[in-house]
Amino acid sequence: MTDKFDKTPAGSPAGQVSVSKGATPAPENIKAIPVRHVGRWISGVVVIGLLAALGYAFSQGNIQWQAVGDKLFDKNVVAGAGRTLLISVLAMVLGVILGVVLAVMRLSKNPVTSWVAWLYIWFFRGTPVYVQLLLWFNLALIFPILNIPFIYKDEMTDVMTPFMCALLGLALNEAAYMAEICRAGIQSVDEGQTEASHALGMTQGKTMRRVVLPQALRVIIPPTGNEFINMLKTSSLVYAVTYNELLRSTSQIGSTSYAVMEMLFVASIWYIVMTSVFSVGQYYLERRYARGSLRSLPLTPWQRVKVNLAAFGNRPSGGVSA
Repeated sequence: MTDKFDKTPAGSPAGQVSVSKGATPAPENIKAIPVRHVGRWISGVVVIGLLAALGYAFSQGNIQWQAVGDKLFDKNVVAGAGRTLLISVLAMVLGVILGVVLAVMRLSKNPVTSWVAWLYIWFFRGTPVYVQLLLWFNLALIFPILNIPFIYKDEMTDVMTPFMCALLGLALNEAAYMAEICRAGIQSVDEGQTEASHALGMTQGKTMRRVVLPQALRVIIPPTGNEFINMLKTSSLVYAVTYNELLRSTSQIGSTSYAVMEMLFVASIWYIVMTSVFSVGQYYLERRYARGSLRSLPLTPWQRVKVNLAAFGNRPSGGVSA
């Protein structure tokens, strides 16, 4: 039996092995020093300074901030905000329905329907919304009587109320933009889907309803949410047809109380709140319909906050070790 020899050199402490001449010493820990971004700090300081100057300017202006707080939840202001929301929702619903019809007409092989849809889109996208509202409001100047034989007859001034003028002006204009959005969504569906449906004996209309449109929603719905948020702000133009929405309600209070700027601030706050609420809804709607095209969904704002807080809490204090 072979004896075991102790290879530890004489004079070395017990348990410590000396490194031979040809051996490579162990690498030392690398301390990563982050690069200093001086430009970022300078730009950040400049932006903060500009914001502070802007805030100071408004604090020194002749603004009655107490009036803004007192009138923020005034019953007339709240009622005006409700009417703004009502006219926006109704106009958006009608615009979406008519937009889908126009998109199908535009893609039709029938040259008459395709040309009529193109002409509609060309006209309503080419004229401002403000002009269209005024056209509906002054329609009685060229058609004093609305006469539909055997169905309805009345004076145009009684038919074209401020509400009806606002609804038609916003909805018909929105339909032109929704038609283009729907057309893009329909064209995003692969043509093989339509060919396979026809091979199964489905008609053109049935193919559109059951195969094409459900798949096109993934492309149609996200920009539709953006259009609705834009509609909330565009609805302020119905002030021109004397519809008593948010802007008109606040302007009437401002003209009687001489707090014109303060009431404009009140209207701005309400518009910001409404658009912010629906922007959150739009984000989650887009995230839901992105499941068919993305392997992993983007993090929600709250998930991003938690990830950043966790990363900050796990950050090493003395640099990065290799």
